[in-house]
Amino acid sequence: MNDVGKFLVIAGLLIAAIGALLWSGFGRGWLGRLPGDIHYKGDNFSFHFPIVTCLLLSLILSLILWLLKK
Repeated sequence: MNDVGKFLVIAGLLIAAIGALLWSGFGRGWLGRLPGDIHYKGDNFSFHFPIVTCLLLSLILSLILWLLKK
């Protein structure tokens, strides 16, 4: 049970750090506007799907979790 507690504390600190970075404005200019992100704007309709941003965040989180598992 000690390992689960350590993991939860580390995960919480990582989430808080990422939240603080985003709250401070880090990534405001490029996060969600990477090449490959889909944005369509019509007359009365707007659609935004940040697929490349999602892939990049998934890769970073997978790498962090893989490093923590080692």
